[in-house]
Amino acid sequence: MKTFVVGSRASNLAKSQVRVFLAPLRERFPDFRFTHRVILEGGDRDRRSLLPGVSALSGGSAFSSAQEAALARREVDVVIHSLKDLPTANPPGLALLPPPGRADIRDALCGSTLAGLRRGARVGTGAPRRIAQLLAARPDLEMVPIRGNVPPRLKKIETMGLDGVVLAVAGLRRLGLEDAIGEILPLDLFPPSPGQGALGIQIHEDNSIAREVFSSTGDLDVDSQVRAERSLLAELHGGCSVPLGAYAETSPDGELSLFGQVTSLDGTERVSGRVAGPSAEPEKLGAALAADLIGQGARTILDAARAATKVG
Repeated sequence: MKTFVVGSRASNLAKSQVRVFLAPLRERFPDFRFTHRVILEGGDRDRRSLLPGVSALSGGSAFSSAQEAALARREVDVVIHSLKDLPTANPPGLALLPPPGRADIRDALCGSTLAGLRRGARVGTGAPRRIAQLLAARPDLEMVPIRGNVPPRLKKIETMGLDGVVLAVAGLRRLGLEDAIGEILPLDLFPPSPGQGALGIQIHEDNSIAREVFSSTGDLDVDSQVRAERSLLAELHGGCSVPLGAYAETSPDGELSLFGQVTSLDGTERVSGRVAGPSAEPEKLGAALAADLIGQGARTILDAARAATKVG
């Protein structure tokens, strides 16, 4: 019996994502065996240092470098990532497969609604994008940097005396924590990280058996969407530490639209745009929107954000 070793991070969310991903494959391929291997990332070992520093010490990404290295050494056959944590460039020899559908892409405020937050409320998040978007909507808020897995971040509302924390809806639902949501934040003001809500299915590009098995649940519409979003991110030389939000949608007639927004870290400047075109050319949409945003001043905003967070 052929055995596939499936790698992921050690968090409860990562383990849940693997279980959900493997369930239909186990039914579809009863002659194969799937085993799960947990791989600790730099961002899981060090939850106090700033992410740019952790990423540099980890060899590129705080949440994916160790998994990619294990895949490159063929210690695992496939890695299941949260796509938003994955750099836009694949290491040599590795490839991404179409994701198996997509969960809710939006962010949620837990502990309160945005309008219900008192003036000067303390809101926890370590993501520059979320900080910038919250301050654009509510400049009176005090942003408190927090990191860690989803349940510990939720508990910081009590342990740190926070008025709220911002988390991805997809992660909360995957962990059965939807009751913690105070408000799902609107996409026009709080566009998510590129790839949010989707899984990154990464294999060796020459592993034809793994490609056949793990691409069998792929959703081509979702693949076009995330490729457009990640193309925009790549064109702007971004990463998880820059205040860029984006999401793509596929219309019934197959047209793909891509929205992107760049916000200064203090929330005082914001540029946004939308482009549409054939879903067969998602990278062209990403490049076109990047050019539009750069023309509006996005490069200056992102350069300032990188300098402030010591990125790049």
